[in-house]
Formats: sequence, structure tokens, C-alpha cells
Amino acid sequence: MIVGTLIVESITPGSTLAGIPFAVREVGRSEPVPSREPAIWSWIEFESDDSVAEALADGLAAILDEPGWYCNYSSASETFVVYRGRVFRYPRGDADGRAAAQEHGRAHGVPERELDWTE
Repeated sequence: MIVGTLIVESITPGSTLAGIPFAVREVGRSEPVPSREPAIWSWIEFESDDSVAEALADGLAAILDEPGWYCNYSSASETFVVYRGRVFRYPRGDADGRAAAQEHGRAHGVPERELDWTE
């Protein structure tokens, strides 16, 4: 089972993600994050079968907006961090894999405080 969170505002306007089955665990909205747009954030917590992990990564890599947006999710053994056009996939707890995904985020405008995904 993969489990993750997608920030709705991270999706490029006019894009869609279709054909990848997943269950919604929670949908929410929150107040602004200091010095980041947009003013309101909406998220979808999701889960799905491990068999869709790669297809989901490919789909997200095609629709995430730039700069500085990503989506992360994990299975029991792997972590996926997806940016527009780039997928990081590493064993859970692998410090080198995490560092590479974080460095890519820094280089693409993700604030340090947002490079804190759970595995």
C-alpha cells in the first residue's frame, strides 16, 4: 500500500491525472503558509496499491507545477518524491536518496521548512 499527500494547488492549471485508482483518505484546506502562495492550501491524502506507484509518479511528474512543487508518498519499503519532470525513488530511511530529493527541491525553490516529508 502506498500512502501520500497531494497539495491541490501544486497541479498545473488545465492538467488532469486520470486512470490511476486511489482511495481518498482525507481532503482538507489550511490557512496561508508565510511568504508562499497561494493564500489557501487544499490537500488530498490518498492511498493505493503498490502496483500503481510508478504510474502515479509518472502521472504526477507530468502535471505538477513549477517552481517548487512536489508530491511525496511511501510504500512499506520505498519513498517517492515527485517534482515536475523528475522522480526520486529510494528505500525508506535511505539518507542519500532523501538528500538528493531535498537538494533538487532546494534548487527548484522549495523552502527548507517544506523539505520535511515523512517516510
